[in-house]
Amino acid sequence: MPLRAQPQAEGPAPRVGAPQAPGALHTVRQIPEACVRLEGRYTAAGYDLQVVPVGGACQPRARFVDAARAQPSATAGWTLNDVVRIPEAACAGREAVVQVWRKAGGTVARDGQGQTRVYLEEGRQQAASAAASLPQFSAVVQTPSGACG
Repeated sequence: MPLRAQPQAEGPAPRVGAPQAPGALHTVRQIPEACVRLEGRYTAAGYDLQVVPVGGACQPRARFVDAARAQPSATAGWTLNDVVRIPEAACAGREAVVQVWRKAGGTVARDGQGQTRVYLEEGRQQAASAAASLPQFSAVVQTPSGACG
């Protein structure tokens, strides 16, 4: 009996952004849970991605972690959350690819009714370690290589 291939878990379908002119700053994606937005621009050296905090009264429910430090991958417990392709307007065929990864935070203990119960002393202990238990986001950029043409 021949073996059948097992279905592979697929990541999110890539989204293609509008073509961007060199030097034009644009928003790639917003991450409201972490109170940040990802902004990018094409430069002479390739593609530059910046993480910009969102001001105002935003209360973060997650942390954004630098990809060099986090090294997100499926084997490390991260989930590929989004893939955005950004074509370069001045050079057909060149595009930067931004992968947004997410890692779940710590689990919250629930009672028999499914409710979260926090008592004063437990609340103080949880507040001290809250940053470690928050979900995390990270972004990996694949810059276009080679000259235009």
